[in-house]
Amino acid sequence: MKGNWLQYIRGIVTVKLIAGDADVFLRDAVAELELWDIGYAPGGKLVFRVTVPDFFRMRPALRRAGARIRIMDRSGLPFQMARLSRRKTFAAGMLGFIVSLYLLSTLVWDVQVEGTERIPADQILQAARAEGIYPYQWSFRLKDSSELASLLAQRIPGISWVGIDKQGTKVTITVVESAKPEQLPPNTPRDLIAKTDAVVSRIVAEGGKPKVIRNERVRKGDVLISGIVGEGDRTQAVVAKGEVLGIVWHEYRIVSPMTTRVKGYTGLEQERSYLLLGNRALQIGGYGQPEYDQFEVMPDTRRLTIGGWTLPFGIYKELEKEVQAEDHKLTEAEAKEAGLRQARAEVLRKSGMGAVIKAEKLLHEQTENGKVILNVLFEVEQSIAVERPIVNAVPSVPAPQAGTEGNDGR
Repeated sequence: MKGNWLQYIRGIVTVKLIAGDADVFLRDAVAELELWDIGYAPGGKLVFRVTVPDFFRMRPALRRAGARIRIMDRSGLPFQMARLSRRKTFAAGMLGFIVSLYLLSTLVWDVQVEGTERIPADQILQAARAEGIYPYQWSFRLKDSSELASLLAQRIPGISWVGIDKQGTKVTITVVESAKPEQLPPNTPRDLIAKTDAVVSRIVAEGGKPKVIRNERVRKGDVLISGIVGEGDRTQAVVAKGEVLGIVWHEYRIVSPMTTRVKGYTGLEQERSYLLLGNRALQIGGYGQPEYDQFEVMPDTRRLTIGGWTLPFGIYKELEKEVQAEDHKLTEAEAKEAGLRQARAEVLRKSGMGAVIKAEKLLHEQTENGKVILNVLFEVEQSIAVERPIVNAVPSVPAPQAGTEGNDGR
């Protein structure tokens, strides 16, 4: 087909020559008009296509050839508009849909806050609402982004910068909170003491006086690094600082079942579809309850976008997959190893940052009622120092001045 968009706009008519001299007509028409898709129908009749303006201009050529024609088909914009004019309800509905789509795309449907840590997002959203930024607000009623950012920064204390970015129907408020100086603990004199019974494996004093040595056994509450330094009358209370590691023993009783439940997919699934309009969803497919009781839902949301604009329309799908739990039998060795892994993770979590298991000893093991019962002793190297304020701290005593010794004030 030779027709192009310009011919579509002008309108296209498919014509059959049912009488007259086809050769004479073609000789005259081709010289004056634009014809295409010229051919012969099964009955030997000439068939061609012509635009609407040329259709009305070909009458002289038809008269000279003594020809008569029959219109086989009409297409193009003029005929589409004529059909629409006869279906006024449909045309009005289409026009209303386009107008509604435009109006909905000029609304703010979503307001999000990014970059907050100390300041609640609700406080920022409340301040934004006071400046006219809230869902279902007309976009043309919003002030300039730089002006809005300046007004928000003035309304919310503790913010050093605000950025407002509008993409389609979504407004993103990005804030940078003012940096606050680090809150240091009070610099009061204190000791470092043992928080549990242990054997000291490492001690490094950065401030204060060490009271224990490596390989020394200590009990809970013993002073490891003292905050009292100096001797005799020249003692002073300071902040004890340092690192003290010790070997601590933890005994665990582990009950590990020899049967575990493993979750798997059976292959049965059901998909539900929803039409999204703003924050509302209308189900359009996947009706009915699933035939299975246990399932997992995998959501998928797709919003309609035009260029960089995200419209408040889209499709939301939920894929419900049936899951089935099966019992998995473990050997005694597998159950034992699973219990030990769980116990190791638990002891390291309770022992704090940097703890290391140095050794473990199996004290007792038995199998009973489908379970492996273990008693294990873990040897863990961990930090054993905690702070304790010094009550009635001893201040440093200055040296006596000359000429005051023995003076009782009389």
